[in-house]
Amino acid sequence: MSEIKSILGPMRIPFLILTPACVLVGFGSAMWRSGSVSLFYLALGFIGALSAHISVNAFNEYFDFKSGLDFETKRTPFSGGSGTLPKKPEKASNALITGLATFAIIAFIGLYFLCVRGLSLLPLGLVGLFIVFTYTIWLIYHPLLSLIAPGLGFGPLMVMGTDFVLTGGYSWTAFVSSLIPFFLVSDLLLLNQFPDIDADRIVGRKNFPIVVGKRISVLIYGAFLLCAYLSIIMGVYCGYLPRNGLIGLASIVVAVPTFFGVFRNVEDTKRLIPYMGSNVIVVITTPVLVAIGFLVT
Repeated sequence: MSEIKSILGPMRIPFLILTPACVLVGFGSAMWRSGSVSLFYLALGFIGALSAHISVNAFNEYFDFKSGLDFETKRTPFSGGSGTLPKKPEKASNALITGLATFAIIAFIGLYFLCVRGLSLLPLGLVGLFIVFTYTIWLIYHPLLSLIAPGLGFGPLMVMGTDFVLTGGYSWTAFVSSLIPFFLVSDLLLLNQFPDIDADRIVGRKNFPIVVGKRISVLIYGAFLLCAYLSIIMGVYCGYLPRNGLIGLASIVVAVPTFFGVFRNVEDTKRLIPYMGSNVIVVITTPVLVAIGFLVT
């Protein structure tokens, strides 16, 4: 049982729900455009996307443990890692093996789709592999890169990648719909950095909360929230998304009080935590609602 926990812990199982939410958007986009898709390709694409999420989580756990960050971090339900490796340091190799094994799965699935769908998929695949492997060891040390890398991974790469393997090509519909998780997931990681500022600073990280401070970072958070909803509105207005995609705007009823709650409590981590939770709700439900808009049209 201890061995199983040491493997599952670095995967951060509760957070993997983000993957099906984003894959669902790509699936919805493909269905809206083509009317039918290969369920085998959908399943294989989902396994690849899930492997990418697990891989980046496992690498993050391993390298945060090795850098000493895990021993400085004050964990919350939404930040600070799983806490698995500080409790069982002898199991650190399990996290690294998990990261490498799932990284290999991504690569093999990518090679398969390159064979059946063509080399046009290669740019997405290479950027995806790069982000997965370098996020913790390099990207997180650069403010702009650490802000946009998570959104790129779960937005354009995951949504457009899913749409591509299902349809065999790129589309403006997939791109515009991918902007929704791009802004929201970047926001998710930005907000989750707030409780870790002191620990991140010790190991040399330079994300926006460290470089420009919490107050300006909250404004960036609000701007990204706004951009996510504007992406839905403009997508529908320009005809890239169906009118039913506007149901994605329903999550505004949670997003607005979340923003103001974050703004008021940005200096108090204990009071901030409930709003970090409601932000997760926004990040998950908005793309799911947009995907439903695609599928019921």
